[in-house]
Amino acid sequence: MAERRMFSKRIIDSDAFLDMPLSTQALYFHLSMRADDDGFVSNPRRIRTMVGASEDDLKLLIAKRFLLTFESGVVVIKHWRIHNYINPDRYTPTTYVEEKSTLALDDKKAYTECLHDVVQDVVQVGDKMCTQVRLGKVIDRKGKDKESIEGGQAASRSKFVKPSVEEIAAYCAERNNDIDPEQFFDFYESKGWKVGNQSMKDWKAAVRTWERREKPKKVLPKETPSKYNREE
Repeated sequence: MAERRMFSKRIIDSDAFLDMPLSTQALYFHLSMRADDDGFVSNPRRIRTMVGASEDDLKLLIAKRFLLTFESGVVVIKHWRIHNYINPDRYTPTTYVEEKSTLALDDKKAYTECLHDVVQDVVQVGDKMCTQVRLGKVIDRKGKDKESIEGGQAASRSKFVKPSVEEIAAYCAERNNDIDPEQFFDFYESKGWKVGNQSMKDWKAAVRTWERREKPKKVLPKETPSKYNREE
C-alpha cells in the first residue's frame, strides 16, 4: 500500500471545509492519512479517540459529506480520487469490496452513492457501471424515473426532499463556486422550494443555474468621446 497521501487545495481551501472547527479539519487529515489506497477507513472512531477529536467532529464531517458512511462502520473519503492518484505499481485495492461496489464517481471524480437495494437496471455513472434501482423505483438508462413497480402496482414518484444547508455547502465545495449556501437555502425556503410556479425537482441543478447567473459579466470599456463627435 502506498504510504504518501496528498490533498487538493480545491477541497481544503473551500469555505465548506475552512468553516469547520480546526479539530474537525485535523480529524479529516488524520482519517485521510490512514485510509487505504481507495480512501476507505475501517476504524474512524478509534482514530477519532486516538487524536483527541470529539464525536461532533466526526458527525460534522459526515453531515457536510466529506465522509460517506456504510452500515459496516467503514467510512470513505468522498474526495479521495480528487486528492490522490496512486501509480499502479504501488496501488493495493481495498478489501472493502462490497462497500466500494455501492459507489461510483461523479463528473468531478468524487465518490457518490448508488442505489442498490433491488437491481432492475444498470446505468453509466462517471467511469463505472452502477446499479441505480431500489425497491419501488426504477431508473431508465438515461437516469429518468419510471413508474414504481412495488407489488406490481403503480405508485407515485419519489417526492423532492429539500437539502440542508450543510448538503448545499458540500455540493458548492465540490463545484468550487462562490455561492452562499445559507442565502441559497433561505431564497428557496421563502418560495416554498419552487422554481417559478413549478415545484423544484433537482436542487443541484438550481445551484448550477446560480453559478451561471453569478459569473462576472464582461464590462465593455466606455467609449472615449472624440473631438469630432462632441456636441457643440
